[in-house]
Amino acid sequence: MTACPSDSNNSTDNKLLSVPRNTTTKRIFIAATRMNDGKTTTSLALFGALRHLTKDVGFIKPVGQRFVDIEGQQIDEDSVLLDKIFNVAVPMQAMSPIAIHPTFTREYLDNPSDLRETHIDQLCRAFDRAAYEKDYIIIEGTGHAGVGSVFGLSNADVAKRLNAKVIIVASGGIGGPMDQIALNKSLFEKSEVEVIGVIINKVLPEKIDMVEKYCRKALSHMDIPLLGCIPAEPKLTKPNLNQVAEEVDGHWVNGKEYGGSQRVDKVVIGAMAAKGIVDYFVPGVLIITPGDREEIILSAITAQGGDNKRLLSGIILTHNILPDSKLMTMIQKTKIPVISCSEDSYVVASRINKMTVKTQPEDSDKIPIIKDLVTKNVDIDLICEAFASEETIY
Repeated sequence: MTACPSDSNNSTDNKLLSVPRNTTTKRIFIAATRMNDGKTTTSLALFGALRHLTKDVGFIKPVGQRFVDIEGQQIDEDSVLLDKIFNVAVPMQAMSPIAIHPTFTREYLDNPSDLRETHIDQLCRAFDRAAYEKDYIIIEGTGHAGVGSVFGLSNADVAKRLNAKVIIVASGGIGGPMDQIALNKSLFEKSEVEVIGVIINKVLPEKIDMVEKYCRKALSHMDIPLLGCIPAEPKLTKPNLNQVAEEVDGHWVNGKEYGGSQRVDKVVIGAMAAKGIVDYFVPGVLIITPGDREEIILSAITAQGGDNKRLLSGIILTHNILPDSKLMTMIQKTKIPVISCSEDSYVVASRINKMTVKTQPEDSDKIPIIKDLVTKNVDIDLICEAFASEETIY
C-alpha cells in the first residue's frame, strides 16, 4: 500500500523528512544532457503511454526554473502544461514544490545548512503527495545531471533522494551526444543512481537508421540500453503568433482572437516591391515590414480574397509605425493577424528564427504528434521491464 502523504495536523510531521515515506511507486526520472533536448516532450509522451497501462500515473518537477503564478503560488510551467493535458488530479504545489527565483541561489549560499534541510523536507513531502496511490510517477529534471548542484539539489541528488531510475534524453547525433551521456552517467553513478536507458531525440529522419545503429553500439560499451531514436518533427519547432508577439515584445493591432494560435512556417521580410511579395502570400508565412510600406499591406489585404480567408499567418509592423487611418480601417475589416513592435525588420526576423519553442497547454495540434512520436519510436516495454522485479522501492 502506498504511503499516505503528510498530514499537517499530524504531530509526527514536525520532524523534517530526509527521504519520502512512499516506498512502492515506481519512479522514472527524466534527465537530459543539456537544456532543450526534449525532457518535457518525453515526460509528456511517456506519461500518456503509461496511462495506457495504468490510470494511476503521477508527475512532479521537483526543481523548476520557469514558472507562472497560480493563486499566489509559483508553479513550474511544465507542471501546468502536463496537468492541463492529463488532469493529473494532484495539487499543483505538489507537482512543483521548488521554484528557483532570481535570489534563490544567493539565499541558499547565505544559509546553506538550514535551507538545505528545509528544501529536502519540502521535496519529500511534495513527492509523497504527487506519488500517493500511483503505480508510476514521472519525475522531470532540470537540464543535465549536475544542474542545481550550487544549492544542493542537482538532478543526481534529487534522483538519489527519491530513489528514482533515470532515463537520459540527448539530441540527435553520435559523437557529441555520446560524450555528454558518458559525463552524465558518471555523475549519476557517483550518486548511486541507475541509468536504465537513453532516448536520442530530434534525429534527422534521413539519418535515423544510421544514428540508431551506431548509438546502440556506443551505448553498449557504457552498459546502457538504447530505448529509441525519435525523428525531428518540424511542426514541434514552429511558434504560434502569441509566442512570436511575446518574443518581439509586440502588441496586437488586429486579429488576436482568431490568429494567436496561428503557426508560423516561414518568415519573409517585406523589402521587395509589392508585386514581388505577392508570391509569398501563402498559409504559414509571416510578413515582416515597416508600417509605412503601405503597398505591401494593401497587397496582403487584396490577396485575401472575397471570402475573407486568411492567406498569411500574419503581419508584423516594425519600428512602431502604423499605416494611415484609412488603411487601418481596411485591416480591421479582415481576419489578418497584425502585430506591431519597435525593432527593425531584420532584428525581428532574427529573433523569431532563433526562438526556442516550448510546448504550451493551448498547443492542441502538437500533443497528438508528441504522443505518437514516442509511442512509435520508444520501447515502453523495456522501460517497464526495469521495474518488473520490484515489489517495493527500498
